[in-house]
Amino acid sequence: MNTVLIVIAAIVAVIGAIILIYNGLVMKRQRVNQAFADVDVQLKQRQNLIPNLVETVKGYAAHEQATFQQVIAARNAAQAANTAGEMARAEGVLSQALGKLFALAEAYPDLKANTNFLQLQQQLSSIEDKLAAARRFYNSAVQDYNTAREQFPGSIIAGSFNFEAREFFDVGVEGRSAMDEPPKVAF
Repeated sequence: MNTVLIVIAAIVAVIGAIILIYNGLVMKRQRVNQAFADVDVQLKQRQNLIPNLVETVKGYAAHEQATFQQVIAARNAAQAANTAGEMARAEGVLSQALGKLFALAEAYPDLKANTNFLQLQQQLSSIEDKLAAARRFYNSAVQDYNTAREQFPGSIIAGSFNFEAREFFDVGVEGRSAMDEPPKVAF
């Protein structure tokens, strides 16, 4: 009788451990999903602000069509991206294009003094700060999740229940230099 109770207790302990590990992985995966959604919201706010910024600059520098087209093309590519890696690369290109737009604005003193332009720059700067925080939170959640699914015994449970690895929000080497510096807000 004691042997049967010991076997039942062992089985219950193993099942309990499996349930705890599974639920932990689900919780971490949901945290990653929520963090990704937060990054996505900030990216969409940024992308929605860009046409207003471009239109404001166009009024002062109508002959700079190549720069405007580059910014709009980069914005469209960023909107079309689906995975964290694609989004990160597209946002790096968009940051570089915005840098060129702000450099162009430096050549037009009337534009730099325009209230609408200054407000748009401030909004963009605020969004960039929020976006940086959201990216850090997302990457932290991905690290936590990926670590949990790769450590033993989580790796067994993760493999059995198809918990896929998640990709970090990494802009790559070419986008890193553009994203290291926030947009300049000049008064």
